[in-house]
Amino acid sequence: MNNIGVAVIGTGFWGKNHSRIYKELGNTELVAICDVNAERAKAIAEQYGVEAYTDSSLMLKNPEIQAVSVCTWSIKLAEETLKCLHAGKHVLVEKPMATDTGQAQTLLDTAEANGLHLTVGFLMRFIPGLQQIKQAVETRKIGELVSATAKRVTQWPERIGDVGIVKDTAIHDIDVARFISNEEPVSVYAKMGNMHHKQFEDYAQIMLTYESGKTAFIESNWLTPYKIRSLNVTGSEAIMRLDYNSQELWIDNAVKTVQPRNAFKEPLKAELEHFIECITEKKTPMVTGEDGYKALEIAMAAMESSAKNAVVKLK
Repeated sequence: MNNIGVAVIGTGFWGKNHSRIYKELGNTELVAICDVNAERAKAIAEQYGVEAYTDSSLMLKNPEIQAVSVCTWSIKLAEETLKCLHAGKHVLVEKPMATDTGQAQTLLDTAEANGLHLTVGFLMRFIPGLQQIKQAVETRKIGELVSATAKRVTQWPERIGDVGIVKDTAIHDIDVARFISNEEPVSVYAKMGNMHHKQFEDYAQIMLTYESGKTAFIESNWLTPYKIRSLNVTGSEAIMRLDYNSQELWIDNAVKTVQPRNAFKEPLKAELEHFIECITEKKTPMVTGEDGYKALEIAMAAMESSAKNAVVKLK
């Protein structure tokens, strides 16, 4: 089978990593790099021996390109993804995928109309420990799911500039809550604000509630002196704790604590491998465009809740 020709739009922090991994994979051929910054596009393209572009419309005319990673600034994600879909390319778009749900729905409709894969960069789903948590919830290994608590805090990341903490960071945990619960929340209540950033929120606390009685609590900020990425899932018979940074997992019940051993796996590499596999084998992605839409919808509701200081009901 021939390798899948791929390209990357955007050569910031994530775009560089997408480019690196596509070059490493055995079933992809990195064809081109695109960035509005010509100097940066040229530097990355020369590093990997591919062609550099500053105009994505021109790059997308290349018939060797079958799939594209869109890693631009958040406000440009939907625009660039739509170009790719109209050009007949499969797309992995980084979160939050669009500025609003109207843009996201257009992407979903266009991908479906053209028979193309559209997946969103929720790479947490590819961490083995999180997959074990999901399986434990589904099989009731920890009893009935009661709640999930996510903490994702760090110092201010200089790469962020066009969205706040909710769409950039908390949206990961919104997706995780949907992923492990296999249920849509019915309401959201949130408090957020900005201590250091003048335009966007840099801290948020979000509570999701479910019709079944489950809850999810999400804390995100760009204020703390060191990085914490953790998930605690409480069941009626056990608690599971995951450290996203180390990928260590603990399971606590009434009599013991066990720590399953999982080989460390780079989530982004697993995500891109899966993306390409879905194209070649015509499989449904683990993260669909609909998942991206739903997470964005909840993130926007959280922002509305904070602005109104009220619970927001979800459709």
